[in-house]
Order: sequence, then structure tokens, then C-alpha cells
Amino acid sequence: MRLSQESCVLSADAFAQDLWDELREKTSAAEGVCWAVANRISQEVQRICRESDRIQSSGEVAVWAKTLGKHRLDQCLRYYHLGSRQGRVELHSTLSSMVYRHMTLPQTQTSYQARIALIEDFLQGFYVEALSAFRRESQLTDHYQPRTLLELAEYMAFAERYGKRRIPLPGNRSQQLIVLRVQTFIRQQPPELAIDITQAIDYGGEADDLRPMASHQRIREELLAQGEEPPDHSLRDTVIDRLMAYLKERNQEDCADYFTLRLLDLPAQEIEDLLHLTPRQRDYLQQRFKYHLLRFALSHHWQLVHEWLGVGLETNLGLTQPQWQQWHHTLTAQQAELLRLKQSGMGDGEAAKQLGLTATQLQKQWTTLLAQAWEIRNL
Repeated sequence: MRLSQESCVLSADAFAQDLWDELREKTSAAEGVCWAVANRISQEVQRICRESDRIQSSGEVAVWAKTLGKHRLDQCLRYYHLGSRQGRVELHSTLSSMVYRHMTLPQTQTSYQARIALIEDFLQGFYVEALSAFRRESQLTDHYQPRTLLELAEYMAFAERYGKRRIPLPGNRSQQLIVLRVQTFIRQQPPELAIDITQAIDYGGEADDLRPMASHQRIREELLAQGEEPPDHSLRDTVIDRLMAYLKERNQEDCADYFTLRLLDLPAQEIEDLLHLTPRQRDYLQQRFKYHLLRFALSHHWQLVHEWLGVGLETNLGLTQPQWQQWHHTLTAQQAELLRLKQSGMGDGEAAKQLGLTATQLQKQWTTLLAQAWEIRNL
């Protein structure tokens, strides 16, 4: 099938037409959307071929164009068939793996959890930059946003290629663009942030020596999940309400405001503008919020959060049978008995008496067990 002259306002060369044909065959997107995507791929490929001395001197410009166009189309179709949610997960995973080993703060041994927190912040800004570059290079307006699945797939494919671009450096060297951006990002972090992240994520920073062993990312992903929910007050809503109340009870109104904006998935710069914060102030606020989020999840409202995540006591805290058995071998006799009493439904007061512990000691022991289970689940 060929696109009729009447159905488009842009002139189509044979290359763009072939791309359009394949998009129409392999997606269910509207003809106009397929044509716009095909035309943008065609224009990008033609620009690369025109500006590359190596391609121009090869004598095989048409072969290069076909190869580059096929590669871009296949990338786009891959993200399209993954779908909106899984496509985002795949892109985030790909970019995270590219920057992980470079995400280290100077003069400190950056832990896994600290790196994950830094990567999350960095990628928020990188996605915004990639969208701006996509608009600019595709000659789109500053207000353009991907609206359909195919347009979103096109943007995600571009963001991956954008991060992988090789940038020439002095000394006949080159580096991926995303790595250069990470190096700039790290240099901009205040020295105090290394201490703040360690206290907030690795050590809790309070007298009870709470040591959450897993990233807050799982909680945040669940909070942002757009799955279908019943029209009544869902468990997700209950978790959000309780967390809000928890923050306000502890006079953490600024953390509650930050949490509200994060639920909207706003980029870091927009959050700074709305809360009238500098980037450094937002960094500190974010780390403080993460600390309270983990305390909420592993201590004060553990049962609610674990039920919501589907990793309650009735499912062995979300561990597989081999994980559960292996974990049991590492527990002290008192810890194993506490776990058994919890699974039997015994209340904290009675369990503390039976184990000869104070209420505070029992809570501390239980928080430690929950943190261990959380770490094993996220290995």
C-alpha cells in the first residue's frame, strides 16, 4: 500500500515511503502517526549520511542510508512491542547499566543503594535533555510530547541512541555522551551529599541504627504504577494516606510536599521551581524523604506496606522456598523464634514477653529481619 498524495502534506521520497509501509504493516498506529515517524527517521538518516565524511567517501551512501534506517526502525519497533511500561523499564535499565560504574561520589566509597539513588536523579534530568534534543533535531516545537505508543517508542529509541553517541575528545579519544553527562553531574554534587546519602540510605542516622538494606525504588515504582484499581479506596491510596500522615505527624511538611510532586512524576527542576528550592536544597530534602520512606516501610507501617507489595508473612515475606530456607540458616535462635511467633499471628506484647525482650528491642529485631528479607528479595 502506498501513501496517497492527498493523505499527507509533506513530500515523501521513496525511502520515507518504505519506512511508512513497514510501520503500517507492523504496528496498529494511525497512518498520519506512521508517516510522521517515518519522515523523521528518513530526515535523520539523510542528515547523518550528508554530514559524515566517511559515508560520503565510501561510495555507498544508499547502502549506508538503508542500514541506518533499518536500525532505527527496528529500535523503534522493539520499544513499540515492549509497550509503554515495559519499554520505560527497558530503557531505564539500559541507561542505568551504562552509567552505574561512573556514578561514584569523590572521596567516598559509594554504596550500591547510594548509586541507585544518584542514578535515579541523574536520569530524570537526562530524559528531559534527550526530549529537548529530539525536538531540536526533528525540528519539532518546544511543546511537543509523545502522545501515542509509536511516538513514545520513537522517543525511547532516540534517547537510547542519544546516550550512546560517541563524543570526540582531545588526544584522538572519544566517550559516550551519557558518561560525559554523568561526570558533570557528579562534579556538581555538594561534598556534604556523600555523608547525607550514606546516613539516609545505608544507616538510618538515628539511635536505633535502622539499616534498610534495599532501595526505596521498589516502593516508589509501586506508588507510581498506573495499574487498574478499584473505584473505592484502594490499598495504594491507603499507603499514600498513611505515609502523608506519618510525615505530617513528624513535622515533615516539606517532605510531604516533595512526595506529592514526586507522585506526579515531575522532573527535578520543576520540583525545585514549585518548592522554591536550589538544586542543593532539593538534594537534601530528597535524602531526608528517602530516610522517612524507608522507616515507614520497614518499621512503623511494615504490615500495610508488605501487604500492598504482596510480600507479607503469609508468603514468607516474598522469598522463594530456597531463599527462605537459606535465610533461616543465618538467623539466631531468638530471631528464628521471633519470625515463627510473627507468622503465628502473636501480638508484639506477648511475643516480647515470651522472648524476654522489651518492646523497643523486639521492634529493633523485627526491623532488622524485615531489612534482611528486603535485601534478599532485591538481589
